[in-house]
Amino acid sequence: MIKKIDHIGVAVKNLEEAIELYKKLGFELRGIEEIPDQKVKVAMFPVGESKIELVEATSPESAIAKFIEKRGEGIHHIAINVNDIEAALDGAKANGLQLIDEKPRIGAGGKRIAFVHPKSTKGILLEFVEG
Repeated sequence: MIKKIDHIGVAVKNLEEAIELYKKLGFELRGIEEIPDQKVKVAMFPVGESKIELVEATSPESAIAKFIEKRGEGIHHIAINVNDIEAALDGAKANGLQLIDEKPRIGAGGKRIAFVHPKSTKGILLEFVEG
């Protein structure tokens, strides 16, 4: 079951500069975390029940670095909070959607996550977040 929008991911070249910009806009930084297996560093800003996640590449081989190189900085993904990530993945697959992740992996905050390919969602990278 879909519960809410968990966060909106924004790809940035320089996390520290982006953090300062968002603070100037009135956002309050919740925390910064590095996710080595995804080759990214993220900063979270709460917005009501959701968050804005700033994402910086820590390697030129990361998906974020490739995204910025191709499209520039900006909205990278929309994350949807679900009760059961396996059920969400099974439902997406059963309905013919192309998955990037067949099985969940660990993302920011230690939460289980999985991505649906943007080819299946009209150009939007969709992330399921369990919790």
